[in-house]
Amino acid sequence: MELSYWEIKSWFTHIDFTVVGSGIVGLSCALYLKERFPIANILILEKGILPQGASTKNAGFSCFGSISEILDDLSSHTEKEVFELVKKRVDGLQLLRQTLGDKAMNYEELGGYELFTKQDDLFEQCLPKIEHINHLLYPIFKDSVFSITPNSFKFQNVKNQYIFNQFEGQIDTGKMMESLMGLVLKKGIKILNGITVKSFSESINKVKVRTNRFEFSTSKLLIATNGFALNLLDEDVKPARAQVLITKPIKNLHIKGTFHLNRGYYYFRNIDDRILLGGGRHLDFEGEETTEFNQTSLIQNKLETLLKTVILPETDFEIDHRWSGIMGLGSRKKAIVKQVSNNVFCGVRLGGMGVAIGSLVGKELADLTEV
Repeated sequence: MELSYWEIKSWFTHIDFTVVGSGIVGLSCALYLKERFPIANILILEKGILPQGASTKNAGFSCFGSISEILDDLSSHTEKEVFELVKKRVDGLQLLRQTLGDKAMNYEELGGYELFTKQDDLFEQCLPKIEHINHLLYPIFKDSVFSITPNSFKFQNVKNQYIFNQFEGQIDTGKMMESLMGLVLKKGIKILNGITVKSFSESINKVKVRTNRFEFSTSKLLIATNGFALNLLDEDVKPARAQVLITKPIKNLHIKGTFHLNRGYYYFRNIDDRILLGGGRHLDFEGEETTEFNQTSLIQNKLETLLKTVILPETDFEIDHRWSGIMGLGSRKKAIVKQVSNNVFCGVRLGGMGVAIGSLVGKELADLTEV
């Protein structure tokens, strides 16, 4: 792409910070950079028409982990590490709510429910641990998080009781990202879409960035591409695709809240009188370790079966739309926020908790840098 003198002068001269990725982390990072350095020239590059990874494609859960997920984490992390993971998610959600306001993203705290199938004994494993987990998390919430509640939504083929999380909420993902992008643009931060960063090289005080359309230099480069991080970085993060579907509106839908099933590998919620359902990655871990946006019959058929046999067994429904998003996972749950080299930084590996920790990771990434 040939750039004019005017384009070079207005968009690509004296750039202080270039952020790669316009998801929750990238936008939040740019906002906090502008707060720290009001006169800085900040540019965001995004390869998609909209944020490409999971920020506009997630299920809109304002959550920090079901009890079975937390118990799973305790099998590979210390209690202190798990406490810090949950605290960071809670702090990140609070920061997001403070930044945008609840109304701007339709935040509702309807509670979260974990369902357990009749075929396994996961409920019996979790039940005696509730008191211990509540005690572990009490310093964060100043109250008991988890409790037992009956199957009030009349789901079928599951245990007669759920484990209820009173602090879990939900958001409208589209409104959240629209508000965040609006705030960034209002601050005078530039966003260029359809730009893929191919590579970068570093000199003493500059980073030369090569994209699919042009090359330019920036003082600092901040990479916030999460599941796509391996395209630019050598870090412990790999892509993980999440497949989702949503029904057409259902008359008199009585299901309200966020719901987890099978250690969080399935999740569903109400939205606009519809049921949004996602998950199934565990059915084909290897196949879902991809950056390709697509759906598979294996997972989509299983999601539809869950709708018919568990969630809406006595209700007629039609599937309205299907999509997928790309998360960033690794061997540890903690996000990678670090200085890669003199003038290059990254905030990646959000572990499927982008809504919860994205704002905080963006802030931490911004705090690593200096003009």
